[in-house]
Amino acid sequence: MHNKNNKTYTYIQGLRPFANSIPKTLKKYLRKGGYNYSNIVDNWTKIVSKKISDACYPLTVKMEKDMREGTLILNVVHGKEVDIEYEKNEIIDKINSFFGYNCISNVKLKIIQNEIKNQKSFSPKIKNLTKLEEKIKKVNNNQLKVSLKNFLRACNEKNK
Repeated sequence: MHNKNNKTYTYIQGLRPFANSIPKTLKKYLRKGGYNYSNIVDNWTKIVSKKISDACYPLTVKMEKDMREGTLILNVVHGKEVDIEYEKNEIIDKINSFFGYNCISNVKLKIIQNEIKNQKSFSPKIKNLTKLEEKIKKVNNNQLKVSLKNFLRACNEKNK
């Protein structure tokens, strides 16, 4: 038996409830419905159509205490807000069918001025190649050295 803060817990042979093994910070997000937000973000293009995902992306999810009837806040590209406004009910239906229960009941739009940048088009700009090549030569791990050389070569070809 353990006695902390005048609470007595009884455990059999060191077994503890799973909830006790989760870090406190993670418990806080699970109670707030953080896993709903991460599932929505991870599967956004799968849940909604390509047309909708190109025009907006989820910013936050505000959940009620019973983890139902939440509000999804979307960042919407300026000029596409009318299209997304018409698609609100479809977005709610698709998210709720993805989770299997009424997770989201309301969608709010937040308009952003810039277009959504495609993450695949990111290419780092390397200014001083000779210094990088010298530093790569000093790396002891051969596998890492080869990988860094390949990365540097790929960046140079992409930036041409």
